[in-house]
Amino acid sequence: MKPTRLIFLFVFVSILINAEAGPISGAICASCCAAGAVACYAAAGFVFGTVTAGAGTPAVIIGCNTAFGKCMAACAVAGVAPAP
Repeated sequence: MKPTRLIFLFVFVSILINAEAGPISGAICASCCAAGAVACYAAAGFVFGTVTAGAGTPAVIIGCNTAFGKCMAACAVAGVAPAP
């Protein structure tokens, strides 16, 4: 193998190893989570952002909030995880 091709291969592989998803993909992921939460609230007959958590909160809203939290946690990881 020629030395120039070998150097190109090493540079190319090092770029792939250091690639990260970045803040743009994290923001896209977070907006998808928010859209899912809004849809979940709407399906339950509520408006996202207007229900406060308390003793009388319906179970479906607690489920929507839990799913939203898990989705956002996954987005936090996706924002810094290496991209394939």
